Amino acid sequence: MPCTTILIGKKASYDGSTIVARNEDSPNGEFCPKRFVSRPAPKAGDVYRSVISHLEIELPEDGVRYTAVPNADLKEGLWEEAGFSARNVGMSATETLTTNERVLAADPLVHYDKEAGTPGGIGEEDMVTLVLPYMTSARDGVLRMGALLERYGTYEMNGIAFSDADEIWWMETVGGHHWIARRVPDDCYVTMPNQLGIDDFDLEDAFGRQEEHLCSADLREWMAANHLDLTIGVSAGHFNPRD
Repeated sequence: MPCTTILIGKKASYDGSTIVARNEDSPNGEFCPKRFVSRPAPKAGDVYRSVISHLEIELPEDGVRYTAVPNADLKEGLWEEAGFSARNVGMSATETLTTNERVLAADPLVHYDKEAGTPGGIGEEDMVTLVLPYMTSARDGVLRMGALLERYGTYEMNGIAFSDADEIWWMETVGGHHWIARRVPDDCYVTMPNQLGIDDFDLEDAFGRQEEHLCSADLREWMAANHLDLTIGVSAGHFNPRD
């Protein structure tokens, strides 16, 4: 079964909880055993090293202890997948997405180049480890993840969920360095399969009050420069990212 994510706002759940759930895909004939662990607070100054992309990132100072569900076999890295931190915030990463050639031509994915010794970007292997111990809220998780994507890039398209007691945010990567995110309305639930899910995005909100929408800093200019704004409503601030 492919990855499938369920997001439930606090007014759509029975007891007022925000709920995020996801299964990790398991192709036919393949099974990847997982573990449940409780991690101590990361040490400031420690260096995180990605197995797949050979990227090295120095860890910041404000980490706290957290739970995670890493791989039992670490040959491809931690893949911590999901968990909660001591700040009572949660994260689930990732739901694999797809994109098209026009987007990738405007912002290519960042792959590891073995011959040149150039590291790749971040991916599913890395995201929970680099963000969950440091985020203070669901919104803050989006912003921290976005900053990492803008700086280091990514080698794959992914959907990522962030939650706290009041909010759920859903984030999708767009190309190698760009991203968009929407707050899940409190009275709604979302079923998210392996595909780009956000079908309406408000640029005016993302570059204004940022109440329900967030995005990479240059998204609007990047879309215009590369003629990616194909939706009729884009002039009014709204567009369909699937287009």
